[in-house]
Amino acid sequence: MINLMNFPVVLAILSLFVLWFSGWLGAYLRARRKDVKEPTGEDFSIALTATLTLLGLIIGFSFSMAMSRYDQRRNYEEEEANAIGTEYLRAGLLPASDAGRVKSLLTSYLDQRILFYESRSDAKIPEINAETAQLQDQLWDAVQAPAAAQPTPVNALVAAGMNDVLNSQGYTQAAWWYRIPTEAWVLMGAIAIYANLLMGYGTHESKAKPRFLLVLPILVSISFLLVADIDSPRGGLLRLHAVNLVALSRSLKGH
Repeated sequence: MINLMNFPVVLAILSLFVLWFSGWLGAYLRARRKDVKEPTGEDFSIALTATLTLLGLIIGFSFSMAMSRYDQRRNYEEEEANAIGTEYLRAGLLPASDAGRVKSLLTSYLDQRILFYESRSDAKIPEINAETAQLQDQLWDAVQAPAAAQPTPVNALVAAGMNDVLNSQGYTQAAWWYRIPTEAWVLMGAIAIYANLLMGYGTHESKAKPRFLLVLPILVSISFLLVADIDSPRGGLLRLHAVNLVALSRSLKGH
């Protein structure tokens, strides 16, 4: 099933047409009521103000939630790079044969983590995750064997560092999974449609209708675009690049 929130531009264009149609429908319903001269009044103004305020609050909360997740994903990328780099150095404390194997596996693992961040295709993610899980098993086996054979503080330190590497990947995965709930998007859309319906119903100057009815849909659609773009880790225009992981990879390969 296609998640529309992964395509912010499409979401914004669709929202623009739906909201504009809602405003036009409200104006059409107002025009049909020829017995009412003025649709605006104290009650109507209160309802419209309350609806627009609620819409603004929900969009603001959703934007805050999306930014929080974006910052969390960025912080976890930095933590992954630090954990892998630290473990690469600690691997040098192992015997030469074990150290070479751990460093080689860490380099391959680092490449997979970079692919996870840089890939824009959801179809490739299961393959990347499968390869990552396989490397994780091999990495743990590579440090578990020396630690079990010689339970020294040094081997325990290397095993603890590998545990940090594996845990950091899990934290990152969780941050990429949890996004703004679909129910929140449905609520925002419903309130936006109702607000535009009221705006259209309150428009009584026929010459101003075509331009006036586009103001709120454009603003709300841009807001939806921004929120969805920040909230989408892989499909948005604002992408989170693996800056720290790439820098670590260049450093290790250069070394």
